[in-house]
Amino acid sequence: MSELTWKGRWNELKGKVKQSYADMTDDDLLYVEGKEDELLGRLQTKTGKSKEEVESWLNDL
Repeated sequence: MSELTWKGRWNELKGKVKQSYADMTDDDLLYVEGKEDELLGRLQTKTGKSKEEVESWLNDL
């Protein structure tokens, strides 16, 4: 899924991420256009997954 598609579905994805990882905060999941890599980095740190694993996980949600 492209970053543009993530942007369109981000509120839905954010809710699913919070269900999977209760310790995620709104600040962790803040989507800022043009800073998708920072968001992926925060998700990597919190989940312990690689960038590719995080991208795949988000695509599967």
